[in-house]
Amino acid sequence: MIPGSPVADRRVGSADVDELIALYDEHGNPCGVAPRSRMRAQNLRHAATAVIVRNSLGQVYVHRRTATKDVYPGRRDFAAGGVIAAGEDPDAAAVRELAEELGVTGVPLTPLRQGYYADAHTTFHGFCYLTVWDGAIRWQPEEVASGEWLSPVELLHAIRTQPEDFMPDTVSLLGEWVVAAASSRPAGT
Repeated sequence: MIPGSPVADRRVGSADVDELIALYDEHGNPCGVAPRSRMRAQNLRHAATAVIVRNSLGQVYVHRRTATKDVYPGRRDFAAGGVIAAGEDPDAAAVRELAEELGVTGVPLTPLRQGYYADAHTTFHGFCYLTVWDGAIRWQPEEVASGEWLSPVELLHAIRTQPEDFMPDTVSLLGEWVVAAASSRPAGT
């Protein structure tokens, strides 16, 4: 699969193919359960988390997804997150995903917003958060290929000049936050 293409084939035997995923209704409420493989194959509405990680200088951590991700492999993302498992609370899922993907633990998460995103590859209710972290970033090798800290101005410029290189769902759900952060230009950025 070419990095940046919308959907990669899942490897047979991948541990998370048959993970049970919470399905959500149009109002953002849990309404059922399905295996991840069926959720992806049928593009069923589910829920996912997205956590923007900033440092005390106001920079945003931007990472590149691995080429083996099941949706939008190889794209850049400015939020850590993922699919909410069956029976999992969104706040707990955000904490879990942040620890798994970037090794960020023990920090409070500030809810930013909830929103709906849908395209031909994924349909979900998003639970979006913000946190501040000045520690080391530790990538999960199966999910993160590289990463860097960017000022909100640099991030906004990258999104505007290379939109096809970024996760469209994150841009849709949190792009306005980036615009606002870039215009406020906190000290040190």
